[in-house]
Amino acid sequence: MSPTTATKPSTGGNGSKKLVIKPLKAKPTLPENFEEATWSKLQEAIQAVHGKKRVSTSLEELYMAVQDMCMHKMADKLYIKLQQECDAHIKVQVEALQTMLQLDAVAFLDRVDVMWRDHCSQMLTIRQIFLYLDRTHVLATTTAKSLFDMGLQLLGRHLQEKPQVQLHAVQGLLTLVERERKGESVDRVLVQNLVRMLGSLGTYLEAFQKPFLEDSHRFYQVEGVALMSEILVPEYLLHCEKRLSEEFERCTQYLDLSTRRPLIQAVEKQLVAEHLPAILERGLAALMDANRVEDVARLYVLSTRVGALDAMRAVFKDYVRSTGLRLVKDEDKDKEMVERLLELKSRLDEVLQKSLQRNESFSNSLKEAFESFINQRQNKPAELIAKFIDGRMRSGSKAGSEEEIEAMLDRVLVLFRYIQGKDVFEAFYKKDLAKRLLMGKSASIDAEKSMISKLKAECGSQFTNKLEGMFKDTELSADVMNAFRQSTHFNLRLPPGIDMSVSVLTAGFWPTYPVMESSLPQELDKSMEVFKDFYLKKYSGRRLVWHSSLGTCVIRAQFPKGVKELSVSLFQAVVLMLFNDVDDLSLADIQTQSGIEDKELKRTLQSLACGKVRVLVKDPKGRDVDDKDTFSFNQDFTEKLYRIKINAIQMKETEEENKKTNDQVLQDRQYQIDAAVVRIMKTRKQLSHKLLVAEALQQLKFPLKAADLKKRIESLIDREYLARDSSDQNIYNYLA
Repeated sequence: MSPTTATKPSTGGNGSKKLVIKPLKAKPTLPENFEEATWSKLQEAIQAVHGKKRVSTSLEELYMAVQDMCMHKMADKLYIKLQQECDAHIKVQVEALQTMLQLDAVAFLDRVDVMWRDHCSQMLTIRQIFLYLDRTHVLATTTAKSLFDMGLQLLGRHLQEKPQVQLHAVQGLLTLVERERKGESVDRVLVQNLVRMLGSLGTYLEAFQKPFLEDSHRFYQVEGVALMSEILVPEYLLHCEKRLSEEFERCTQYLDLSTRRPLIQAVEKQLVAEHLPAILERGLAALMDANRVEDVARLYVLSTRVGALDAMRAVFKDYVRSTGLRLVKDEDKDKEMVERLLELKSRLDEVLQKSLQRNESFSNSLKEAFESFINQRQNKPAELIAKFIDGRMRSGSKAGSEEEIEAMLDRVLVLFRYIQGKDVFEAFYKKDLAKRLLMGKSASIDAEKSMISKLKAECGSQFTNKLEGMFKDTELSADVMNAFRQSTHFNLRLPPGIDMSVSVLTAGFWPTYPVMESSLPQELDKSMEVFKDFYLKKYSGRRLVWHSSLGTCVIRAQFPKGVKELSVSLFQAVVLMLFNDVDDLSLADIQTQSGIEDKELKRTLQSLACGKVRVLVKDPKGRDVDDKDTFSFNQDFTEKLYRIKINAIQMKETEEENKKTNDQVLQDRQYQIDAAVVRIMKTRKQLSHKLLVAEALQQLKFPLKAADLKKRIESLIDREYLARDSSDQNIYNYLA
């Protein structure tokens, strides 16, 4: 009961009871030895806790004792006495650790761990006893630390006074981490506890993290140098990835999170950044050649980590350029060039998507590299791309379904975008398209039109004007033939047993074909005259030029072993029909009667007598046709099929034919150069040579040397379109 008040019940006038509080007569006093006796009891409890013995007094009684001392204004003395008691105990513990420094660093960690566990447990128990002091005096006094923090402060001070203890413990921790890095199993809980101890004492950064990071740098520096000389690049990249994962996990498991970034940076620097130039030089090309998509992705991620994407991109670009250049320069495999380029592009696209995360800078480098190497042979890639499309668009090719053809066209169109000589492509593409349309060799007219649409979208309507005109001619020819078949010319004047189909072409749209003369059989000659008469009456003022070399025929042949229909070229039909009246003819006789040019005639006879389907017999036998050979009708010819296709022996495109196509392109380019220069000068009236060349090169869409442009300027001066200025020879004036 409080010593200041007392209560006594009383009765009021109306009979109700009242509670009256009166002061006590005497103020109670503390026993003379209260402080000493109470502290003695508490000290005994503290020593029991430190000695890991049973506390004889109940915790409730000890708590009340602390409360009494605090209420009697003895809290400050009590805090100091408690601090002194803990200080003495901690000093003994640290000194005991110092006597164990001769132990192995790892074994020493167990002793430190025991000390730390005991310290934490004891301070928590002491705090329970002195909880009232911790909640009142400590909170009210700015200089006093909470009891647990006070214990940490004391432990930290004594460890500072004995630096060898902490140093030996840190060395043990570093040894355990290194052992774990080398694949040994270690006590992670032990490491975690001691790392937390250093963190709690505030010495983690200086005492542990600094030497730990230095140790990590040394470890990975040595490891990186050793592994780079021992293992292959893919294995090394996998090892780097594994090490980064391990260190990340190590930080999560038992290191402080503040260590994560500098530790990861140490691994990145020593294992990746230091060796990345060698990795890129040794490994990227090999990884790309082997199509090791996952390893390239690993290299990309590691390069990103160390900020070396520009270096990787440069090596990637060099690889694409050198690899593509080998394909383009390999003249022995020109026929396979486009297929190989498409395969390379497909492989690189897969790497770009799956390994390089569709990085825009890598995509641009890929484009620049392709544009660089594919134009090293100025006109050849453009020519071969056109021929590749021709091979896939022909009937009988293995291009597949229309969807597959469409996909193929899209892939080839990518290569087309890279080439600078698009006019070369146009020339060869037009020539091959004409053959497909005229010979009925196109696998899909829809695919043909789709390709024209794609080219139009890429290069504009002017680029595809002639190609579209060719399709328009084929459609108009179909209308003309429908009208012809319904006319009296077809029904009354055409020789019996003969059907004919004629393609009427506009000269400006189609390639130029040499007119090859021949003496046609009477039936064919008569049929051509009938159509000519019909056409010129329908379209007066026009002129027809017959191109027999492009014609095809289906003729019926009577063999001793059965009737067959032979699908042949017009020249093959002319030769075969000579054998209607005779069985044997010499080469000279055939040439005289057919009127076919010598080289073309030999190819025709070779297809009829030396190919798979031999309707003629050559004497003497052999693969080549000589001037002294004779030919006879094959009486023993047999074949299962009723209609037989006899392919003409296709002459490989000679250098002269290719040169002719390329010369035509160069001629067209000259016209374009002249037009561009005149157009510029007409606008500017007067211009220096340097500025005129710069503007012309900017306007022209094909590769052009300044020297070639200068020749065209000189030509225009000679033709009096331009004139040199009288005061300065480097300035040109436009002549209106």
